[in-house]
Amino acid sequence: MTETPTQLTELPIEPHGLLWQDDFVSAEHEQRLIALFKGLEWADRPGRLSLHYGYTFDYKTFDIDPEIPYKEFPDWLRPLIPPTESRPPDQVCLQFYPPGAGIPPHVDAHGPYDQLYALSLGAPALMQFRRGDRRVEVDLTPRSMMQMAGDSRLHWTHGIKKRKTDTLPDGTVRLRENRWSITYRWLRDGDCECGDLELCDVAQRRNGAEKEKRSVKALAENDAQAAT
Repeated sequence: MTETPTQLTELPIEPHGLLWQDDFVSAEHEQRLIALFKGLEWADRPGRLSLHYGYTFDYKTFDIDPEIPYKEFPDWLRPLIPPTESRPPDQVCLQFYPPGAGIPPHVDAHGPYDQLYALSLGAPALMQFRRGDRRVEVDLTPRSMMQMAGDSRLHWTHGIKKRKTDTLPDGTVRLRENRWSITYRWLRDGDCECGDLELCDVAQRRNGAEKEKRSVKALAENDAQAAT
């Protein structure tokens, strides 16, 4: 388990539903993890790198990859699983961000995934949440655990800009350094019912199916009228 009890508290900002805990692990534990991460087998290419545990995330479908067998959680990962859920996550992604790396604005697919957590290790970085013309930056500080729930999970995109510095609210320019994150995903039981046509893959699929039904019905009516 973690060194301190998990106490996630909602941040008093938009987007609503951002739950946060500082020091989910100790500084000493963090350094042991980083030393371990450096010894793992990473792809030999620039940019953001990922390793998957449990089910493997499919970057084409944004679902789990059914062709890749389930990979048991390693011993180092088990104590880092958020204890606030009733069962372990189904998919865990360890990511390495070298200086300058980022991740495009996105929403984790609503259809396959429900709960979403992220643990930050190493250097800090600013994450930007976006909804329409609104922009909110959250500083992902080392050892912090964040849960995205409600609006922050479903109705705002999140991403990290590709750049080698971050400008803080007080004007300080901070250099990016090596950062690791652990993302935890739980598979959804049933369909997402948020209805957000811009960001929800379930709502988009339903809307597309409904449009197709209306088109087929209209064609059938036109054919019937033409036959009379």
